[in-house]
Amino acid sequence: MSRRLGQPKQLLAYRGQPLLQTVVDNAMDAAFCQVIVAIGGAAPEVRTSIDFGTALVVENVHFTTGCSSSIVSALDVLDSRAEGLVLLLGDQPGVTTATIDRVVAEATGPLAVCRYADGRGHPFWFAREVFDDLRDLHGDKAVWKLLESGRHPVREIVCKGPVPADVDTWDDYERLLAGGSCT
Repeated sequence: MSRRLGQPKQLLAYRGQPLLQTVVDNAMDAAFCQVIVAIGGAAPEVRTSIDFGTALVVENVHFTTGCSSSIVSALDVLDSRAEGLVLLLGDQPGVTTATIDRVVAEATGPLAVCRYADGRGHPFWFAREVFDDLRDLHGDKAVWKLLESGRHPVREIVCKGPVPADVDTWDDYERLLAGGSCT
């Protein structure tokens, strides 16, 4: 909903295109059999501003209930043959295709998370065996609660550099444009 920003952050200009376009492009270049993009609050504007290529776009009509509703929207259309789901954020353009591919290649067990120099971050891996747990999540930080619950082992995949910046505020956006870290 981009409450803190006051406008759709997915559409903010970043390197000559909307922020979300970079994330979609990186996902499309990764070793996925299927790419699903869940859109919510600014769905009409996002649909007309982003080239989704062959990605499947689903509208998350429950976006006001938090980020976990986007995961549920994606699970509803996920190919039944998928071994797992890799979660990317639409406001985190610094997650590279190489990092995504590492997660796909190295994720073992039910959960995996990237371990950057300054902490854990996206992308996350969820094996099919935890899809029911994902469906039961509610709110914005629910995925983190699942990762930290101790109910499933979590593999950490070591990645170089700091956690990629995400954009929640104007200060975050300005830091991203300046090449610095966001909070």
